[in-house]
Amino acid sequence: MGTQTAERFTRFADFYPFYLQEHRNSTCRRLHFAGSLVVLAVLGYALISQQWLWLLAAPLAGYGFAWIGHFVFEKNRPATFQYPFYSLLGDWVMFRDMLTGRIPF
Repeated sequence: MGTQTAERFTRFADFYPFYLQEHRNSTCRRLHFAGSLVVLAVLGYALISQQWLWLLAAPLAGYGFAWIGHFVFEKNRPATFQYPFYSLLGDWVMFRDMLTGRIPF
């Protein structure tokens, strides 16, 4: 299954290229993007409706879409297991990069 590294990243700038290598499959990237959109929608709904239990759905949506992308399409282990903070940050940077066209859908 996928590429894993024994290297420990200490800076996000060094981690992000590795993160992108773990997201080469376009379907995986699209699922990440969809999951991030759902997370934003859930957060927005929770704020507007003040129904705070909806916040529990945010990580389920985000990770659910992403992990399907990794296990089914990318065939690798999500980097979040090894680098939880950098992976979460990487999700949002990749989301931005996809929105701006720096990374293809």
